[in-house]
Amino acid sequence: MNFTKMQGLGNDFIVFAGDTELPANASDLALKLCDRHFGIGADGLVYLLPSQKADYMMRIINSDGTEAEQCGNAIRCAAKYIYDHGMVDPSRTELRIETIGAGPQQVQLTVDGGAVRAVRVDMGEPVLGGLSVPTTIAKERVVDQPIQVDGREFRFTAVSMGNPHCVIFVEDAAEIDLHVWGPKLENHPTFPRRVNVEFATVRGRGHADMRVWERGVGPTLACGTGACATLVASVLNGKTERAATISLPGGELFIEWDERDNRVYMTGPAEIVFKGTL
Repeated sequence: MNFTKMQGLGNDFIVFAGDTELPANASDLALKLCDRHFGIGADGLVYLLPSQKADYMMRIINSDGTEAEQCGNAIRCAAKYIYDHGMVDPSRTELRIETIGAGPQQVQLTVDGGAVRAVRVDMGEPVLGGLSVPTTIAKERVVDQPIQVDGREFRFTAVSMGNPHCVIFVEDAAEIDLHVWGPKLENHPTFPRRVNVEFATVRGRGHADMRVWERGVGPTLACGTGACATLVASVLNGKTERAATISLPGGELFIEWDERDNRVYMTGPAEIVFKGTL
């Protein structure tokens, strides 16, 4: 059983290719293989499977065994894997990768020396309806909404990028204890499918810092869909322009929310760490 360990800004994955469908024991494998002491170590498993709608389908199993609808860092890793392993014609620098939550997504590759150096992903249109994100709040947009957690009030903006996000603007994201507030917000009754939690600090009209508690994973060094959700939330709250750099512990992503087509575009790196056999 061959695997490739990959990372996008430190958000790391164990990538498998060659299966025709998601293995029945994928959840059990995630629990075992993602363990950083007794396994390979990763934030999740990525399976590249056949697709009827795109070049390939990407299925993501979080380290806790649950399935994620979408992941921005994973799709960049998937695109690099597909190209670098000759799974598409080398003359192509555009791919379509299908996801469970966002459907087929268009990916543009920057290729140098026969290898992918950067990936720009059409992450689709953000979902802003409160019940669609989903939250329990029946509003057209859930912006700067108060939420009580253990006697403390936060104010969040809800965005789905194929998976649900709760973006909270704070004075200094680095001071937030993710291990305390992350799981409490993730499992808050306001979010019927749980939620990814982003704490963000805006540094200027074109720059914001962000830290994330990922649903089903915990703190990670980066979250692509979270960076997209943070940019959208920043625009909705009047804090940044529609294109900005989002700085995460693992590095930077450039995010654009195009006013012409209402779609969000993410540009960033992906790297192979090592390969192995189980």
